[in-house]
Amino acid sequence: MWNKPGVRGDWFVDAALAAAVIAFTIPTTLIGYSFSIWGGAPDELEIATGVITAAAMLVRRRTPWPAIVASAVCACVTGQVVPMILAVFSMTAEHRVRQWQYVALAMTAVYFTVDYRSPHSDHSIYLNVVRALTLIYLPAVVGTWVHAYRRLIRDLRIGVREREEIAASEERRKIAREMHDTVTHAVTAMVLNAGMVRDAAEPGEIRELTAVIEDKGVQALGELRHLLTVLRHEEGDLAEGIEAIARLVGEAQASGLKVDLRLDVPQGALPRQISHACYRLVQEGLSNVHKHAPDSLVHVTCEVSGDQVAVSVVDTPDRADPGGKTIRAAPSLGGGYGLAGIRERVSLAQGRFFSGPTPDGGFVLSAWLPLRFPHA
Repeated sequence: MWNKPGVRGDWFVDAALAAAVIAFTIPTTLIGYSFSIWGGAPDELEIATGVITAAAMLVRRRTPWPAIVASAVCACVTGQVVPMILAVFSMTAEHRVRQWQYVALAMTAVYFTVDYRSPHSDHSIYLNVVRALTLIYLPAVVGTWVHAYRRLIRDLRIGVREREEIAASEERRKIAREMHDTVTHAVTAMVLNAGMVRDAAEPGEIRELTAVIEDKGVQALGELRHLLTVLRHEEGDLAEGIEAIARLVGEAQASGLKVDLRLDVPQGALPRQISHACYRLVQEGLSNVHKHAPDSLVHVTCEVSGDQVAVSVVDTPDRADPGGKTIRAAPSLGGGYGLAGIRERVSLAQGRFFSGPTPDGGFVLSAWLPLRFPHA
């Protein structure tokens, strides 16, 4: 029980209230300052009533009824009304009693009776009523405010935890997208070139292919290192943008793909996040062509149109050269996370995304992204 947050402090407050009840009841009985509305009451009865009322304060968080009943009886037996004030505050602060207004009204009647019958009172009905209403209803109202404040703090803490979980989940998804796009493209190209090495006969061709594998490995390591740097320092731009699309196309052409590029984007026209999303879409599209349709004709387009940039990778069967050199398809490792990652990137930028087969048997991967990044 002691390990739960706030339990030690709650117990201390309850013990302090119990001590306050003892301080207001037993000493007045011992010095003869107490009174009972029914006449003289034995000291033993008054002391026992005070002790029971104090004990009731220790369970006020579980149920307020022992404190309510005991404090009312204590007021009638000893003439001490302070325990009633503590009981009505606990009743609303812990929010354990429905329709507390009626309970407070009954407590007000008890308070008025005890105050009016007290030998130490001024016996003014008006003042007795004012004191009863003020000292019963005011603590009850303050208790409702305390309860509302506690609930607000609890809801805020829950909201903060939920937002932290959502933010952490989004960060994990972002990291997964970056890792997938970086590693998958590099590994696909490396595996493809490794397969070509096996079929190569000339030493010069082998050296060229192995150099490509080395370059792709170094490039992948560089991108991963940059990604880790950004994650550690929470600063810096993403690794690549539209300026690297031409390099992607050149690498695809070097591996044997028939690719043409139309790149018409003014320098500096795109925010870095939009530029990076375009790069990743082209990268994913070319990787998919390597895996599934290496003998296709591929058209890569990235151009500004109005207030958006259109980027696409479209492959179509090469019917003009049916007997041409066959290009080895890169092995597919399954998963299908690439398209999902591109779709998420486009969605975060409030753009439109499309992927699917074309009427002539090819496949298209395209997106339309706003020139202004919405979260920038």
